[in-house]
Amino acid sequence: MNFWNDPLHFLAEQLTAMLSRWGLPTAWITFIEFFLGAMALIVFAMALDIGLVWVERKVVARFQDRLGPNRLGPFGLFQPVADIIKMVIKEDITPATADKFLYNLAPVLAAVAVIALWAILPLASTIYGADLNVGLLYVIAAGALGTLAVLIAGWASRNKFALLGAFRMVASLISYEIPMVIVLLVPTLLAGTMSLRGIAEAQRSIWFALLSPLACLIFLISAIAELGRAPFDLHEAESEIVAGYHIEYSGMKFGWFYAAELLHAFTFGGLLAILFFGGYTGFFGLEKLPAFIWLDNPFVQAAVFLAKAMVGYWVIMWVKYSLPRVRIDHLLAFNWKFLTPLALVVLVSTAILHRALMEAPRWQYGMALWLANLVIAWITIEILRVQARRQRRHQRAASQRQQTAQEQTV
Repeated sequence: MNFWNDPLHFLAEQLTAMLSRWGLPTAWITFIEFFLGAMALIVFAMALDIGLVWVERKVVARFQDRLGPNRLGPFGLFQPVADIIKMVIKEDITPATADKFLYNLAPVLAAVAVIALWAILPLASTIYGADLNVGLLYVIAAGALGTLAVLIAGWASRNKFALLGAFRMVASLISYEIPMVIVLLVPTLLAGTMSLRGIAEAQRSIWFALLSPLACLIFLISAIAELGRAPFDLHEAESEIVAGYHIEYSGMKFGWFYAAELLHAFTFGGLLAILFFGGYTGFFGLEKLPAFIWLDNPFVQAAVFLAKAMVGYWVIMWVKYSLPRVRIDHLLAFNWKFLTPLALVVLVSTAILHRALMEAPRWQYGMALWLANLVIAWITIEILRVQARRQRRHQRAASQRQQTAQEQTV
């Protein structure tokens, strides 16, 4: 075993040998290794988060025809450091009527909820925190902690605008978790496991996004809604509720919310890459050739995963800075009347075809799933077209009745 083929186990063996020479008990050695591994993962996630601040500001500047950060360091790379210093030295204000324990707990819980997801993200075949056989259930449970943090922040602030933003977040969570959980069953069916590493390994020959593009699209929409990013950012709608649930937070307490949002968006980009784009794999069998065996190196795999996650993060930013905010009734109606039924149809069709074509050649299996998604998409578009035509007729009829009534009144 060497560092380049299995870095984590290599470092663990070296650390175990060193601590054993010191005479430490085995239980202590195991605890120290786990603790250092967790600290390394947290430091990596936080360092990545600092970089995401720069990336987000540069990307939104391009969308808005601006330069973005360009003063501190080359290309403004040191701007996140200045932002952190500003957050740290700003006055920390706590409302007099706030529930101080819960008020201070909320930003910590928001950050912990995101970092907890990184415990099971497989960066490479040998670089991951834990390989849970119920990884997808863990994702749903850990992701709900972030929403709990928003609700606690809104309630503990004792501010009506903060509470309204928190209630909106809960409504959005309850709604959009349904289609998300439904479509998460699609990669589970295709891979035969709920382990994120197992799902990534199952896509070495073909991505699940090619087998079920509708499930990938539904997951992306639900993820953006779960993040509370535009056009689903009703819990912090500045024009309606004065910044929403974190209106009473200042300094690093607000900074933790902001950092958690950025890292959460990148984490969902990583989940999108793992569930539908092969994660650290996805070379379509190319790594099996002798000339491309280097693609199975864990550092190359980690670079591939981070690149795919960054693409997913960029798509989330693209949506955020391109679409306007929707109304709360439209937000909920879109989920319950459209997204959830569509997710159920996709899941049922995938389950039926998966069971019927398990023994069929791989190309027939993949083609059948892809055509099923194409047919579902076509039927959905036709239904939407008919509904839009019917709604326009109703609007014209209502307009004509109103005009007739006005003429009779005159």
